[in-house]
Amino acid sequence: MAEITASLVKELREKTGAGMMDCKKALGETAGDLEAAVDWLRTKGLAAAAKKAGRVAAEGLVGIAVAGTKGVAVEVNAETDFVARNEKFQAFVADVAKVAVSTGADVEALKVAAYPGAGKTVAEQLTALISTIGENMNLRRAAALEVPAGVIASYMHSAIAPGLGKIACLVALESTGDQGKLNELGKQLAMHVAAANPLFLDTSSVDSSALDRERAVLTEQATASGKPAAVIEKMVEGRIRKYYEEVCLLEQIFVIDQESKISKVVENAAKDVGAPVKLTGFVRFALGEGVEKEEKDFAAEVAAQLGR
Repeated sequence: MAEITASLVKELREKTGAGMMDCKKALGETAGDLEAAVDWLRTKGLAAAAKKAGRVAAEGLVGIAVAGTKGVAVEVNAETDFVARNEKFQAFVADVAKVAVSTGADVEALKVAAYPGAGKTVAEQLTALISTIGENMNLRRAAALEVPAGVIASYMHSAIAPGLGKIACLVALESTGDQGKLNELGKQLAMHVAAANPLFLDTSSVDSSALDRERAVLTEQATASGKPAAVIEKMVEGRIRKYYEEVCLLEQIFVIDQESKISKVVENAAKDVGAPVKLTGFVRFALGEGVEKEEKDFAAEVAAQLGR
């Protein structure tokens, strides 16, 4: 048996692109035989999955799952929209969302959690799916909401199956009131989140650096008017209020009635549900947001393939 050295593991990794621990295991399984280890990795689908890992995955699905007073959203990316219509991929995203109800927003904890009925972790099941379907995939992110009493309401925009689609929204309503009416209100608010795309819950949760940047831009714009400093200050504060109305959920105008602030809608709901209602959080996952997609120059691609 050949000695399994760090350099041998490195060589196998460079040959196959597989992970370090997988390479070490492959060499252990094949008594240090490099070429046999390559075949072992290929048989397990690990080499094939690793080779695809460099390809951009910005398509796929977002999924949501709600259980009692907990709700989660997850995003699993693939390279093409075609995969989103694959039943195995859909089942994987739905199952991962259900697992995430227990693990919460920690993606690393989600990856090592047991995948239902497979005898594998979520990450191992994903690796197997990559080998089966033949595209790079990535469990990108997860978010969770929970209330001590009340509901987590959900809405999926462009759903292709229950709980699966392109834009996933969750809203947390804390209340001891009527659950059915809370769910109705929550779904409307989740639909609002999908349409209005708030960035923050309220003015106190606005990121200070984002606010400072906005204030600097508005101050410069107002200063250019040449008006007195006191007037400029009032202009800036007025525009900051307008900024809050654009980015803070509780300050936004409800898209359904086009006149009430969300904060007022929630406050007024107390009469209908029979108890005070507090909107404590929201999640909005839009598929592929923030992922830099690869722009293909097909002419250059063809030329490269022809060796020109």
